[in-house]
Amino acid sequence: MNKNLHKPHTGSRIAIALFVSVLALSAVADTRSNKSDITRNLDVFASLYKELQNFYVDSIDSEKSINTAIAAMLNQVDPYTEYYPPSDHDDLTMMTSAEYGGIGSIIAEPNRGKGVIISEPYEGSPSAIAGLLPGDTIVAIENDTVLTWHTDSVSSRLKGQPGTKLHLTVKRPYDGDSLRHFTITRQQIQLPAVPYYGVVRDTLGYIYLTQFTDKATRQVRQALTELKKDPRVKAYVLDLRGNHGGLLEEAVQIVGLFVPKNTEVLRTRGKGILNEKIYKTTDRPVDTGTPLYVLIDGQSASSSEITAGALQDLDRAVIAGTRSYGKGLVQTTRQLPYEGILKVTTAKYYIPSGRLIQAIDYSRRNADGTVARIPDSLTNVFKTAAGREVRDGGGITPDIKVTYGDVNRLTYNIVSDNWAFDYATKFRAENPAIAPAENFEITDSVFNDFKKFVDPEKFQYDKVCEQMIENLRKAAKTEGYMNDSVKNHIDKLEKLLHHNLDHDLDQNRKDIADLLATEILKRYYYQKGQIIQTLKNDAAIDTVMAIEAAPERYRQILAAPKADIKKK
Repeated sequence: MNKNLHKPHTGSRIAIALFVSVLALSAVADTRSNKSDITRNLDVFASLYKELQNFYVDSIDSEKSINTAIAAMLNQVDPYTEYYPPSDHDDLTMMTSAEYGGIGSIIAEPNRGKGVIISEPYEGSPSAIAGLLPGDTIVAIENDTVLTWHTDSVSSRLKGQPGTKLHLTVKRPYDGDSLRHFTITRQQIQLPAVPYYGVVRDTLGYIYLTQFTDKATRQVRQALTELKKDPRVKAYVLDLRGNHGGLLEEAVQIVGLFVPKNTEVLRTRGKGILNEKIYKTTDRPVDTGTPLYVLIDGQSASSSEITAGALQDLDRAVIAGTRSYGKGLVQTTRQLPYEGILKVTTAKYYIPSGRLIQAIDYSRRNADGTVARIPDSLTNVFKTAAGREVRDGGGITPDIKVTYGDVNRLTYNIVSDNWAFDYATKFRAENPAIAPAENFEITDSVFNDFKKFVDPEKFQYDKVCEQMIENLRKAAKTEGYMNDSVKNHIDKLEKLLHHNLDHDLDQNRKDIADLLATEILKRYYYQKGQIIQTLKNDAAIDTVMAIEAAPERYRQILAAPKADIKKK
């Protein structure tokens, strides 16, 4: 997809400038543009481009120019309207079905320009079955050396028609850097919409939904049905954190698992007052009475917001977490000539209270072309079915806000500089098996081994105290306070506050242990192990448990305001 625009040569820039200026009106679908205006502008563009092709001093790559011009024009509307040339159709298929042909592994480029590694094989995938492990550096594909390639190029070579064979050479760290050769048969890889569900904290039926693909409802229904049979389950948790959305119809059906049949979930309104469509639930629900919690965050968008927002408006669920992204736009696909596809925003959606949760107005741009969120002061109040106040124009505001601890620079660098990843790779090489994910923990010996693994000479992070001491020295000199006495005091203070990596690691042991356990468990139990570990110390789950400990509080959150009751 042409998301990142590259600066074209002179001929292309001329074509793009005109193309954007003459077609922007039609792209925005401004009702003031009539057919004659559009036809005239297209004729101007076609004629000018023809003249450039015939007479410009250098040759012009027509396909590159037009594709770049299309992307530049679409950049004037919203980021969800995109053009997919035939070469990018797999990306669109991946969005709607989470399917592709390949070996089934996440790859990464931890040290840019120094090789692409296997980051995480999917459970049951060809890469996992063949024995590829996280940390393996891809050396060659079909005998072509790829050590200088980047992830996009490597990914293209790894993907292919299911049933075709792929010869792969990797270098395995902590195993003498030995070269290993694999022959892998590509398969149709289908990523699960629900990678994990189960009973957590003894009483919560937890469902983790990662994307609204065409199989999402079926998988959520299966999970919900199984959890309903478990006598331990007293409440459900639908986790939509990090879920960017997907198919609108799947969101409607998933809401239908928890509310009565024929309940209105949303309305979409497109161009023109008659272009409205109402979406209602069509199947029998699985459970309409058991307490339900929906977890959201700033990455919960689109269909996630339909699901969370509708359940909030219907007073069926308590929404917990942080404010969602705020995407209230609907896209559909349109076929174009020569096998092109346009994914275009055709409508806005309104959830049961009547509110539009779109947080950014792309039709109003700043002078520099940027857009901003709608200020809270300009949002409007709506009412849920029970009369609770909710607002439009800024995503879904949770009923219960969850505060997550800040990530300090030390733990950030342990992740970003791959210390945790590399240590987990080493740990896996030295330990063929570990305890089940539910029981695994970072012992003193493991943590001390990690501390030895970290090289103080290579570990870089912000040393706040030392920087403040340096600033104090400069300020004292600048303001004329620096003398021998002041210098001696600052030197003593510097010694007292001098950073010691060993000490800093100990001070942050709890957070570091969580990071290490998550990385290690992925080596043995894949994504399920990672999820199980993160739920052990999850502020949102803690919040749900606190509400469950006082059942009356759940009912109070969803109840009509007392003032409204008095008016009745």
